[in-house]
Amino acid sequence: MIKLTVNGDPHSIDVDPSMPLLWVLRDVLHLTGTKYGCGIAVCGSCAVLVDGAPVRSCITPISRVQGKSITTIEKIDSPIAAAVQSAWEKHDVVQCGYCQSGQIISAIALLEKIPSPTDADIDEALQGNICRCHTYVRIREAIHSAAASLAAKGGAT
Repeated sequence: MIKLTVNGDPHSIDVDPSMPLLWVLRDVLHLTGTKYGCGIAVCGSCAVLVDGAPVRSCITPISRVQGKSITTIEKIDSPIAAAVQSAWEKHDVVQCGYCQSGQIISAIALLEKIPSPTDADIDEALQGNICRCHTYVRIREAIHSAAASLAAKGGAT
């Protein structure tokens, strides 16, 4: 049995320890917001937060996250998450939407670490998050907007 916490709920999962976290989330726990894109950690669609850090769940064996806290797009809930989601809408980021769960997870992790990121910070943090619709300019604008919104409210407290 592998024990982990997903979206605040404890789970004991009886699967092969080499099973990728993505398939545990989607097929065992039925959390389908995290997407399968490439299967080789190149596109970022499968990003989730593991102990607050973005991780590519398609190549992460479930055994590597035993005892850790995993947050998926279904349960992001913080002032930073709210600011990012609001900015995503304001800047009309989503086109097809397939990459958005990974993009949003990565943006939240960035703003947790760097409250006022530069364009270079954003590019580095979202490197490897591929958007087939090429909305990178709107993504960057939305992250700057979320950062400004949080700063105006006194930070992410």
